[in-house]
Amino acid sequence: MANESQKDFNAMLHDSKDMPKFQTITDLKSIAKYGGNRMYFAPPIDYDTVMKQIPYGKVTTVGAIREYFAKLNKADFTEPITAGIFVSIAAWASHQRSAEPTPYWRTLKANGELNPKYPNGAAAQKEKLEAEGHTIIQKGRTNIRYFVKNYEQALFDLSQLK
Repeated sequence: MANESQKDFNAMLHDSKDMPKFQTITDLKSIAKYGGNRMYFAPPIDYDTVMKQIPYGKVTTVGAIREYFAKLNKADFTEPITAGIFVSIAAWASHQRSAEPTPYWRTLKANGELNPKYPNGAAAQKEKLEAEGHTIIQKGRTNIRYFVKNYEQALFDLSQLK
């Protein structure tokens, strides 16, 4: 995100934008890709609520949170673009406030990848995850990306949430 210091991410986090809501999609490629036509949109605060419940030493992915919301709301899938944006908003909102932090660093991208759009980038996320016992590996030579090694073993089962 650009101009993070000029934005009020906590206000953005609490702006529901008329969500939650459902949409029926008709694009056949999307229906095939996501396994159905009933798409759910979760509000930003819902992502923050889930992210706050990931315990120390555990991780989740944006995709796992999307699957959790879809199942919880009897949808075929949760809209992917807003999911990524709202996870970033939750991270930046936590970074901007002093009370009630969200352990956003425990929410990974697909395949256990660290998120360079989080506050202070992937390097800060790497440091926090290593402090919790995770091993971070680097991939690529020119387009360097970081991943939690064997992240699947540390995945938190979101079905345990209330």
